Amino acid sequence: MDKARVGLIGLGFGAEFIPIYQAHPNAEVTAICQRSQAKLDEIGDRFGIAARYTDFRDVVTDPNVDFVHINSPIPDHAPQTIAALKAGKHVMCTVPMATTLEEATEIVGLVRETGLKYMMAETVVYSREYLFIKELYDKGELGRIQYLQASHPQDMEGWPDYWKDMVPMHYATHVVSPLMAMVDGMAEYVSCFGSGAVNEEIARRSGSSFAVESCHIKIKDSDVAAHVWRFLWDTARQYRESIDVYGSKKSFEWELMTGEHPVLHTAKRPETEIAERVEVPDYAHLLPAEIRKFTRAIVDADHLSFIQGGGHGGSHPHMVNEFVNALLENRDPFPNVEQSANWTSVGICAHQSALKGGEIVKVPDFAKR
Repeated sequence: MDKARVGLIGLGFGAEFIPIYQAHPNAEVTAICQRSQAKLDEIGDRFGIAARYTDFRDVVTDPNVDFVHINSPIPDHAPQTIAALKAGKHVMCTVPMATTLEEATEIVGLVRETGLKYMMAETVVYSREYLFIKELYDKGELGRIQYLQASHPQDMEGWPDYWKDMVPMHYATHVVSPLMAMVDGMAEYVSCFGSGAVNEEIARRSGSSFAVESCHIKIKDSDVAAHVWRFLWDTARQYRESIDVYGSKKSFEWELMTGEHPVLHTAKRPETEIAERVEVPDYAHLLPAEIRKFTRAIVDADHLSFIQGGGHGGSHPHMVNEFVNALLENRDPFPNVEQSANWTSVGICAHQSALKGGEIVKVPDFAKR
């Protein structure tokens, strides 16, 4: 494989990736897919892509496509991933991998059976904030990690209607993933509590009345615990995807409001000097020169993902580069299928725990045996 040829499925948020692939020296966009013919042609004409499909099944059977990058609505992620793997295509899929444990298990099994590559395109583990904290940790500046926590409050008013069918923890990968990745760990079991109540329509459609879900995670073979919390509706707070990492030497805390800088705490200083605001640098230097500009560039600045998400921390070109390189080098991407399944399953198991009043629920073991 000289170049990795991608078929993009879903062109809302997914259209952001087209210019990145087109600029990458080792990638090529050979097909795009969108249910709306008008939107499909608009994007195809804009980026000069000839192969256009309104049915994803035509993408996964296209011989000029090596892998699919799935950016369709959440309920479609697992079915389209499974169909692509069965058709012999590698898969990169936006989060979450699946909405049931059975789907996650089937995807893991198919990847092992076929030898194909799978990567959940988790933005947070390629964001500049995560890369900054991980660099501090890897250099020993944080010392021993003592505790991890993350939050993802987000009001989904105005988003596509299917979000009314979701419960908070079924979209928890943005908070679970960076904590597990920070310590190269896998979640072993969880305990989660539901809190408050959503309106009658959301409760009826989602099957859950919880406004907020708050989960503790036991990390396998580690003395470090993690805590995450999520909401989707009827709770007042500005959007935030935060990561807090507490170490023996230094600790990192996410800013409280958009536009602020995060805080770095340094132990053993005079009390008034412990905390300081820090500016997180960009990590475009880790990328091929041709795609470095995309850590700051956004094609559709009006898309809700970017109005609320701030461009996902410059993660998009990093994810593209990782999966393309994994294919060309014939190695597992990060995160691989087992990590993706574990991170996704935490939220599914957490909601099960919340329905049982916080009862401990074990996360399936997807490790290779």
